[in-house]
Amino acid sequence: MKRVHPIAGFIGFLTILCFWMSTLVVELFGSAAAILAVKTGILWGMIVLVPSLAITGATGFRLAGPVLTGLVRAKQRRMPVIAANGLLILVPCAIVLQRLAADGQYTSMFYALQVLELIAGAVNLTLMGLNIRDGLRMT
Repeated sequence: MKRVHPIAGFIGFLTILCFWMSTLVVELFGSAAAILAVKTGILWGMIVLVPSLAITGATGFRLAGPVLTGLVRAKQRRMPVIAANGLLILVPCAIVLQRLAADGQYTSMFYALQVLELIAGAVNLTLMGLNIRDGLRMT
């Protein structure tokens, strides 16, 4: 469990970082076809992301045990924000943005959702980075 938790967490972090960087680069320099390819790739990438985050959460709760103090408590306070941000903002944005890109609808709605997705992704990367930092401090 002590090995699975950091590996799963790191895979989740890297996956989100890849999604975020790919989105930023393709929005700045890519064609409509490239944007669609990235948006579709992100949806397929959920096959890696969702299980890695679920494993990270489950193993983290198990490793934490019943006493929640210090860095463990800080990590656990961040987890609901990361999960809610992912489930309520990032996943719906990814689905809608892919559909809009598939339909060639690069409207103000597309770009507003894209900005929201980038901000929410940056928040999750920051919170997950803090969790990684705290996890390294604990070991």
